[in-house]
Amino acid sequence: MANVAVIGAGAWGTALAKLLADKGNPTALWAHRGDLAEQIGRDRQNHRYLPGVELPASLRATGDLEDALRGAELVVVVVPSHALREVIREAGRHIPPDALVCSATKGIENDSLMLMSEVLVDELGPEIEPRLSYLSGPSFAREVAAGQPTTVVVAGRSQRETHEVQRMLATDRFRVYSSDDVVGVEVGGALKNVVAIAAGICDGLGLGHNARAGLITRGLAEIGRMAAAKGANPLTLAGLSGMGDLVLTCTGELSRNRTVGLEMGRGRKLEDILAGLGHVAEGVRTAKSAYDLASKLGVVAPISVEVYRMLYEAKPPPQAVVDLMTRALTRE
Repeated sequence: MANVAVIGAGAWGTALAKLLADKGNPTALWAHRGDLAEQIGRDRQNHRYLPGVELPASLRATGDLEDALRGAELVVVVVPSHALREVIREAGRHIPPDALVCSATKGIENDSLMLMSEVLVDELGPEIEPRLSYLSGPSFAREVAAGQPTTVVVAGRSQRETHEVQRMLATDRFRVYSSDDVVGVEVGGALKNVVAIAAGICDGLGLGHNARAGLITRGLAEIGRMAAAKGANPLTLAGLSGMGDLVLTCTGELSRNRTVGLEMGRGRKLEDILAGLGHVAEGVRTAKSAYDLASKLGVVAPISVEVYRMLYEAKPPPQAVVDLMTRALTRE
């Protein structure tokens, strides 16, 4: 057993906290909102983000970051990508010097175009890098919380520490693979959300299974180009953080990013969709980062470009489809 702190009480953070607490680890779940922490502690459920899921007695919720991190041997960071820098800057003052830190946040920071790994090192300092790892893969929070079989990957630059996090997370229902390709795992986890919005738009427009299959396949090729340009091994994207997460997010009914695209394809305005979603859809912010990063790296990324234009320039989805389908013909 180990003392665990999970930073972020959204659906995914709550599911991971439950998983770790179910293993018998004393687990503190930090919520940004004090009233949410109080509600979780009182009702043993997170009614806002993971309703109906009973939380074990070994899990305690708190709105005090210092309290959550006190004595932690494993820190799992699960906050929205746009909040990571601010939260980790404060958390860095309280993270114990030998604690392992695992990021389960997927995204690319808008202004800096940094991956979450780069943000963490930027804020916590290069000396913490051997203790950092990054969790990704096809994993809807509700299914993990329900104990349904799930396979994920954890990537880190230090084999010993990465294997320790792998061991700490794994259960008979949560299989964890390891990787040393931090960049590949992170790029796959971030950009699949952008492609999932496009897949939802396809379904919302009623374009059929052929269109969705083609989009997922070409989306994977696009993510692979972006990852390679950042120094990753393209083969990583054939694994859980690439193909696995992409298929799940583009087809699963629980996918928030697919839902955003689905409603856009049906003609609803983005602001109305987001207002009724109740959760963060990382792909909306990541679409801007992907657009800017592709331009910076000189990577051909037509799907990311069209998603950006639909989200931020109000381009009509049917026109985006035409423009994608009539691009200059080329080799696969």
